[in-house]
Amino acid sequence: MSLLAAAATAIAAGLLVVALTTGRRRDRSERPLRPTLPGLDVSRAQFWATVLGAATLTYLVIYAVTGLAVVSLVPATVVATMPMAYFTRKRSQRLARVQEAWPDGLRDLLSSVRSGASLPSAIESLASFGPGPLREAFQGFDAYSRSLGVGPALEMVKDDIADPTADRIIEVLILAYERGGTVVPEILKDLAEATTRDLWTLEQVRTEVLEQKINSRVVFVLPWIVLVAMTAQSGPFREFYSSATGLLVVAIGGAMSLVGVLITSRLGTQPAEPRVFGGTRS
Repeated sequence: MSLLAAAATAIAAGLLVVALTTGRRRDRSERPLRPTLPGLDVSRAQFWATVLGAATLTYLVIYAVTGLAVVSLVPATVVATMPMAYFTRKRSQRLARVQEAWPDGLRDLLSSVRSGASLPSAIESLASFGPGPLREAFQGFDAYSRSLGVGPALEMVKDDIADPTADRIIEVLILAYERGGTVVPEILKDLAEATTRDLWTLEQVRTEVLEQKINSRVVFVLPWIVLVAMTAQSGPFREFYSSATGLLVVAIGGAMSLVGVLITSRLGTQPAEPRVFGGTRS
């Protein structure tokens, strides 16, 4: 019975984490959680299964080692947040690869235009022979442009990527296509230089923030590792944390840890750049 109670508690913790994280996601992006997460081949059902499975497994393992339900709850709750962090990181990595590929992609476009190709032909060439991340991002451009036109096709690619950097670049490409003529090479040259400067600044910011994030995570994880080690065997520590006073100490410590994690996560999170050009043109 105690094992079933532990499993039920872990599942409840996982459901609570899912509710909190998905709710926060909607507040920030103004978009509901899609059946498939953007940029990842993961369905909503797979995401939930991962969260609940991770929470349940962690709870049962620690409960089997310590025999203490409250001690097992906090690590299970923390582990339940990891799938969302993992999927968010995977999407960020995908967008980072696309961002890093833009300077080379824009130089490829510039070379094609200077050699006599039209801008739509240069973009089709980019979709076939450009940097890998941009080939994937522009893989539907050819079909879109043949059925809808170049401008709407670029709008659809922009919505598929869903990134502020791509929004700005594609808006400039649409402007260059609409104006045409000898101004296109100059526009592409200036765009490539500006994008390179922006990415260099962004990389500096990411490097400075990374160390602080690692340190903050270690500070919150170590006390719970020590607690699990102390209560893994019978003795005064397990007896104390099995008592009402010990459970109160763990509950207060767990609440303080979770609040601290939320505060440091909020302070260490870089403000998301708004998608000023995210909407489709009317």
